Amino acid sequence: MTDILIVEDEDRIRMALEDDLTLEGYAVTGERDGTRALERARGSSFDLIILDLMLPGLDGLEICKRLRAEGDLTPILMLTAKSQEVDKVLGLELGADDYVTKPFSPRELLARIKALLRRHRPATDSPTSASFGDVEIDFKGYTVTKAGAPVELTAREFDLLRFLLSHPGEVLDRGSILEEVWGDDWDIFPRTIDTHVVHLRRKLEDEPATPRFIVNVRGVGYKFVPDPP
Repeated sequence: MTDILIVEDEDRIRMALEDDLTLEGYAVTGERDGTRALERARGSSFDLIILDLMLPGLDGLEICKRLRAEGDLTPILMLTAKSQEVDKVLGLELGADDYVTKPFSPRELLARIKALLRRHRPATDSPTSASFGDVEIDFKGYTVTKAGAPVELTAREFDLLRFLLSHPGEVLDRGSILEEVWGDDWDIFPRTIDTHVVHLRRKLEDEPATPRFIVNVRGVGYKFVPDPP
């Protein structure tokens, strides 16, 4: 699951962000004090830090400066006020990856978060072919067979299958699946994933009601369970 640290001393803003991002499927940690936030960032492996400029203790610029000086490359999204134009530029020069100006819309912030996570995701080698049970997949040729018979998948079903199979045994939360498979199509709801998974199971599982390979992890998302070695 994607872990995000939110450093914001305004309780109303921080708590709203925590609620919004938790609903999107992210694991969220909130902190209001700059000094404690720096210690928490050093002691944990976050995928993204949302960092306000004006904080008690250390301010956002100093936190960013220290993390980058220590070699920490965690993506940093800064929150700035309209009057902080100079600090905004300095923050980017110190190593912040992006910024959002207050007041901001939750939709814009979510878009920026997903774009940052997508840009900083470690590169992985996508498989050219795969198999499980009696299913054979040719990712280059966009063909799927089950027990030797061709199976018709939509382009989105194929992309979803590829993503699941690229992470065998790994629990993939709905936010990560939406980001990877649907990209910037913000009108898609998380439950859309469930519908596509149901279609994949009907086409590829022997018993779709009790799937063996594409399984649900309650409250989180899905994972692909490969054949035992």
